[in-house]
Amino acid sequence: MSDRGPTRIRLTALDGLIFVAALMVVSYHYVTLASAWGRPGSAVFPVAQPVAAYGWLGVEVFFLVSGFVICMSTWGRTLGDFAISRVSRLYPAYWAAVVFTAGVLWLWPEMRRIEHWSDVLVNLSMMQGGLHVKHLDDAYWTLFVELKFYVLFALVVPRGVTYRNCVLFCGLWTAAGVVAPTAGSGLLDFFAVPQFSPYFVAGIAFHLMRRFRPTHLLWVIVVLQFLLAQTYVAERLDVNLDHDAPVWPARLVIALAFAAMAAIALGALDRVQWRWLRTAGAITYPLYLIHMIAGLTVIHHFRDRVPPVPLAAGLTLVMTTIAWFIQRHVERPATRLLRAGLHRGLEDIRSAANAP
Repeated sequence: MSDRGPTRIRLTALDGLIFVAALMVVSYHYVTLASAWGRPGSAVFPVAQPVAAYGWLGVEVFFLVSGFVICMSTWGRTLGDFAISRVSRLYPAYWAAVVFTAGVLWLWPEMRRIEHWSDVLVNLSMMQGGLHVKHLDDAYWTLFVELKFYVLFALVVPRGVTYRNCVLFCGLWTAAGVVAPTAGSGLLDFFAVPQFSPYFVAGIAFHLMRRFRPTHLLWVIVVLQFLLAQTYVAERLDVNLDHDAPVWPARLVIALAFAAMAAIALGALDRVQWRWLRTAGAITYPLYLIHMIAGLTVIHHFRDRVPPVPLAAGLTLVMTTIAWFIQRHVERPATRLLRAGLHRGLEDIRSAANAP
């Protein structure tokens, strides 16, 4: 299997896909959740709510894209380089988001109060999901799932991120995800994350298609992950919507997400090179981090003074603008500084290890 090398063009369509996923999640929180409006979303947005109600599936799209991106960005890197890239990518915008959200909750303790500022400090670590400390923003739960994926994929990196090793990883993780629900092992279930592992594994397979070529084996992996993902769709629906909501739209959204990733992997969307999509992709992460609890607090504060549609639409625009500011003026420079500092620390470790 010959390696065609890294992608020579920016996958702008991938930026567009994750931005759409972010808007799905934002619309779900702003249009569907009753907590901020004081009444059901269907009563506030009778036309938009039936569509926005399935926006929570944007998280599944994030995980699908994550598998693709991590496999792509880790190729040829050492374990230290992998760790530095993930830390410098995740933390600067996250720290800014925690400070921003804490500030909003401190000024307007309407939707949620900060009972212990020590919890805010723990949230800065991004490890609160494993410590039974409450998330400052409920959207942060996905970050802990991502961290588990990074820990698992870190097992591949020292052996080399190759076609063979990635396929082996996909097979082992698939087996773990199938066995975990009935194995009676809390540790296995914790790391296998069977609810979401099919999306990460499929993303890896899609990148292998992109980097090498589509093969029957890779298609089998993708189709198998799509089928396994169906196991948990109804459960996720029950968590996020009323039990009476039809499940078929959720399955359709997942199918469309897989189809979009297949189109990207096969190069069908390479001509999509709109520059604004690059900016949209760049602000997706900070937008996701800041929009939920802070946004719901704003809705709760102004719901009796501003009509629902202008309030939700205007708030989405404001949050997008704040996300752009964070990405450009906080995340970008902080990432460079953090990455440079971590690289110096890594070089110190390597120098000490090679010293007589």
